[in-house]
Amino acid sequence: MTAERRDSGPWAPAPGARLLLGLAAVAVAFAAADTYVVVLALPDMMSSVGLAVDELQRAAPIVSGFLLGYVAMLPLIGRIADLRGRIPVLVGSLVVFALGSLVTAAAYDLPSMVAGRFLQGVGGGGLVPATLALVADMYPPSRRGVPLGVVGAVQELGSVVGPLYGALVLALADWEEIFWINLAVGLLLAAVLRGLPANRPGGDARGAGSVPAGEGRRTDWVGAALAALAVAALLLVMLEPAVLARDVTLGLLFLPVAGESRWLSPLGIGFVVLVVALACWCWFARAPLLDVRRWKALAAQADLPGAALLALCLAGIILAFATADPEVQVFSPAGPWLLAGAAAAAVGFWWHSRRSEHPLVPHGAFAATPAWGSLAVSFFVGAALIAALVDIPIFARITVYPDSQLMAALVLVRLLVALPVGALVGGYLTRRLGAGTVTAAGMALAAGGFVWMAQWGLESLEQPVASVPLVATGLGFGLALAPVNAALLAATADAVHGVSSALLVVARMVGMLVGISALTTIGLRRYYAVQVDLPTPAQVCDSGTRCAEYTNLLKEAGLAQLQTVFVGAAVCAAIAGVLALVTFRTARTRDVSTLEALRQAG
Repeated sequence: MTAERRDSGPWAPAPGARLLLGLAAVAVAFAAADTYVVVLALPDMMSSVGLAVDELQRAAPIVSGFLLGYVAMLPLIGRIADLRGRIPVLVGSLVVFALGSLVTAAAYDLPSMVAGRFLQGVGGGGLVPATLALVADMYPPSRRGVPLGVVGAVQELGSVVGPLYGALVLALADWEEIFWINLAVGLLLAAVLRGLPANRPGGDARGAGSVPAGEGRRTDWVGAALAALAVAALLLVMLEPAVLARDVTLGLLFLPVAGESRWLSPLGIGFVVLVVALACWCWFARAPLLDVRRWKALAAQADLPGAALLALCLAGIILAFATADPEVQVFSPAGPWLLAGAAAAAVGFWWHSRRSEHPLVPHGAFAATPAWGSLAVSFFVGAALIAALVDIPIFARITVYPDSQLMAALVLVRLLVALPVGALVGGYLTRRLGAGTVTAAGMALAAGGFVWMAQWGLESLEQPVASVPLVATGLGFGLALAPVNAALLAATADAVHGVSSALLVVARMVGMLVGISALTTIGLRRYYAVQVDLPTPAQVCDSGTRCAEYTNLLKEAGLAQLQTVFVGAAVCAAIAGVLALVTFRTARTRDVSTLEALRQAG
């Protein structure tokens, strides 16, 4: 049943739909929280792989690795969700997220930790487009606002809960426990989702990827045993428990048979053999743990060459910007080369998509104005949002909390708490006012908040009224979450909701990376212009090379940079609002039946 037909008459959610969506939303929130947990755990994670606290640049891959997995693989995962179904992708994403958590917790050096974070990013990112597409499968266009608002709210709630959750775990245990908990929760959610009635023969999944009728659920004990042995071997290789490694006999299993790599030990070789055996079993078995034969056919439809080209393009953008210091750099030293490679991959993707019979993004998927408009709006929303996430803590650090990074970061909580509230309100209003109106109102609120912040001085954050623009900005961004998603899903076909939702997330993330680069460039130019006119220390200080008066002048120059960034963010928010008003006019997101009932009652 298409969304249009479901929207034309009496409608009620399918049995179990809210439970399924609730579990998917919890999974999204948990993965989102993990993104912010690392902020607190990063120093301990660095020391565990031999990095000093002041070697943040070398530790950047721990963060950028997650971001790379999150963004670069999203389009392919979204397309798989369209072809294979939503629940299988949700379950698979949770399993990959759990595996990444296991590898991160057991990491013994920087490459292994980055590999684990990359897998976490792939799994965590895959949850978002599958969940958004699931909303579209279960609700008609005019009724998607509230569930999309709920999904957006729980996702943004992760940004608030994540640091608190991380602080609690770190107060009671080591950083590894965070990821062991992730492993347990990820597997539990995957098991519950896999066992839901909507994922069984005869269940009503509304396009969620149910098991085909006639295929009974069988337990592949051989495959499960091979997988369990492979995981056990992986853990032994990575952890090298002292009680075993130092044993006279068992310790021989940990000694490399050639070279120095632990992966060339008998246990490491055994792990590879088990993985190969599991792959062969899944290929030839009648009812394997993972149906590799079906996934092979799926790979042909998912356009792997196109997905690889788009992933290379996104990887170049991410690595160019994400590894730079936003306070002093526009992009990393290798940024120009990475961006050149990204541009070449983008051209290759465009050319391949034109020639391919089954491209990653089906032909005409974004032909409707609200469809491509939602990508543009999401890009500018991301460009504005990143200014708040990065520069508000920097502002607090320069002015009121020069000696506490934690207290400076907590200033941002006032904005982050308002985000999920705005998301719920925005979802409710989308049914009544339309996507364009709600998005524009939210962006106007955010722009007003940024303009207010641009007037802040050295002592502004010490005043209670400083919370007003922070809360207003958070509410504004929250208001825009549901209507942008609703406009996209209403303007695209059911068969491309997965890949279109993935590209919406990608647009926002790329907007954040490009936005922080552009706004930092503008802000730095303002800083240097102010700095040129500063007097010398000798002209200000009675004695010495530094005094309180001169320090305040330097702070004023830094504030001029940040105030310029806030003005730029306000412009980005305003552009997003105008684009939404113009491009979302034909998006069918309003509940016409409710409006008609209200008119008749009046």
